[in-house]
Amino acid sequence: MLGTRRMKRLACASLLAVLAACGSAPVGPGFYRVERGDTLSKIARSNRQSIQSIVRWNNLANPDSIEVGQVLRVVPPGNSAAVTASTAGGGTRGSTASRAPAPVAPPDIAPPVPAATISLVWPTNGTVIRRFDGENSKGIDIAAAAGTPVVAAAAGTVVYAGNGLRGYGDLLIIKHNADYLTAYAHNRVLLVKEGQTVSQGQKIAEMGDTDTDRTMLHFELRYGGRSIDPSRALPAR
Repeated sequence: MLGTRRMKRLACASLLAVLAACGSAPVGPGFYRVERGDTLSKIARSNRQSIQSIVRWNNLANPDSIEVGQVLRVVPPGNSAAVTASTAGGGTRGSTASRAPAPVAPPDIAPPVPAATISLVWPTNGTVIRRFDGENSKGIDIAAAAGTPVVAAAAGTVVYAGNGLRGYGDLLIIKHNADYLTAYAHNRVLLVKEGQTVSQGQKIAEMGDTDTDRTMLHFELRYGGRSIDPSRALPAR
């Protein structure tokens, strides 16, 4: 069991990269979207800010635990500084530069905390054996018999279908809009392909035990590439 958990933690970075690549939307001036390989120190240095300031502006509980796709404020709230694009390592980096003495309105972009909501249906029937905690568990685990139908929690497009992410087995990722994605792991059979459009409640897989030690569905919800508790968007049981 401990080995399985360790593998999931290692695989999480890869899953984040896939989700962020599928769901990233442009960020506004004064904000930065975390890329693979970034550290808070690196981001602070690129934007000529202190680590302590970025931690404070973004209410970060753990500065060592930023995620790929996470949106961070990199200039003081309400500051008149704007972000200019510069290229470093093939990516777009934000750096602050004063454009005019007149103050400008704070940028209107989606913050890390969801500003919009999404209505989900339960992706399968079964017993929730593990809940979201944001650290060791990036989603919820639902146990049932092998072959139990797995359905799309919301309408969208399949952006990943395969078993290339160690620790997740046969995995599906569905993009619902510019902000939200869901992931369905450990299936025994995948019934949809990449690029396919699915409707809410449509059967997309069968529950299995690929790359895990018991039959279950590991289900994740992502907003802007960042994991959030799917239970908040699911109807009460």
